[in-house]
Amino acid sequence: MTVFQLLMLGVSAYFAYKIFEHVQTLQDPQDEKNTYEPEEQKSADAFSPFSPEALVEKADTAYEENDFQKALALLTEADAKDPKNSEILFKTGFILQKSGDNDEALKRYKEALEVDKDNEFIHNSMASIYRENGEFSSAKLHLQASLEIDDKNPVTYFNYGNLLVDMGHKDEAISMYEKVLEINPDIEEAKEEIDRLKGE
Repeated sequence: MTVFQLLMLGVSAYFAYKIFEHVQTLQDPQDEKNTYEPEEQKSADAFSPFSPEALVEKADTAYEENDFQKALALLTEADAKDPKNSEILFKTGFILQKSGDNDEALKRYKEALEVDKDNEFIHNSMASIYRENGEFSSAKLHLQASLEIDDKNPVTYFNYGNLLVDMGHKDEAISMYEKVLEINPDIEEAKEEIDRLKGE
């Protein structure tokens, strides 16, 4: 069940009310007549006058302003208008993860990955949750999948190094951090990790 469906079922009354307040501020006066349309005429397009793309842009702005609740509300609207959009699903998962709701975030990432199997960022994000949950094998699989898609992304190697540190594979972790520096010598965090591991 999607976040949108949960909201509409009233599982989270407070959050749904906040979304309702937000939608009222988005509607133009000429759109108010839509409120009283027969149920069969209502659609996701009547939820707000904005396109999915516009809603995603507004969600990006809300995220930059650290208003995660507003960002999720906007993405929920966008998802209602454009289901199975990998960008919307990914961004929803990302904000849920930043909000500390890893379980829901993982669900969104999985949905996004079903639509866009070759997205390295989705794999990286899923790996970070699995690593945080101590599910190292799953995290490793997703990092390997990310590298198969793009083996020149220093972020993936850095994340892989962090995972290997957690797994107790110090020498392999150092190799990953060294790979980071081969691609981008300016990533200070990789240098710091190498120095720390070699100093242990």
